[in-house]
Amino acid sequence: MTWEKELFWKKAVEFHGHICPGLAVGFRACEAAAKKLSLEFSSDEEVVCITENDACGVDAIQAILGCTAGKGNLIFKDRGKQAFTFFRRDTNQGIRVVFKGFVENRSREENLQYILNAPLDEIFEYKEPKDKLPNMARIFRSLKCENCGERAAEHRIRILDGKFLCLDCYEDYSRGWGR
Repeated sequence: MTWEKELFWKKAVEFHGHICPGLAVGFRACEAAAKKLSLEFSSDEEVVCITENDACGVDAIQAILGCTAGKGNLIFKDRGKQAFTFFRRDTNQGIRVVFKGFVENRSREENLQYILNAPLDEIFEYKEPKDKLPNMARIFRSLKCENCGERAAEHRIRILDGKFLCLDCYEDYSRGWGR
């Protein structure tokens, strides 16, 4: 992928809806991963991203690299960290890109410009993935909940008193172990 910074930044901003430092973090993480792994836009599941946050930067990953929850190649493991693991399915290569953090005592605009323009190695740490490459997305049969009548994916149905119930209708049973 030829990194066309202005074009890709514009695409990320249009997708996200506004300019902010958080979007810039995800944007530069895409740049780092694209350069380290020679990534292209993922039209299916060629590229996988495991994000450790649900913040603004994730929108850049969707817009620039084509990782989306709907395709099954954007996986949320919300740990509250500005960290993203990227994989290439064809080579099984992966890298974890971790944001080092904002510079204290800088304005929002100063942090934005710093993130957008600093050398990648200055703003990110590169680590081995903590996770393995996830399996390809599966398509599950839908079953009708016998309480509300709505259909739910087979792997999310629970059985109670012989009835198929969706997660909203199923009352989980716990005796309090593990507290």
